[in-house]
Amino acid sequence: MYLAKVHVTLKPTVSDPQGQTVLGGLKMLGFDSVMSVRMGKYLEMKLDTDSRGDAQHQVTQMCSRLLANMVIEEYSFELEETA
Repeated sequence: MYLAKVHVTLKPTVSDPQGQTVLGGLKMLGFDSVMSVRMGKYLEMKLDTDSRGDAQHQVTQMCSRLLANMVIEEYSFELEETA
């Protein structure tokens, strides 16, 4: 069994209005050292497979077909073997 930790973020060239709103809020609260904020999604999924290669393939397919909009987003993930 594997635990997949997936991060989906906007591509660097895509405008991030949510990130800009959070940045403005942080600045208003006095956190002047924050220079930029990019928002994204974080997902954790447990996969019932004993093969690391199969788990990688499944997560890649999930991300490219549903979890990330490949036109404007990119993704990365980590796999952890679990008991």
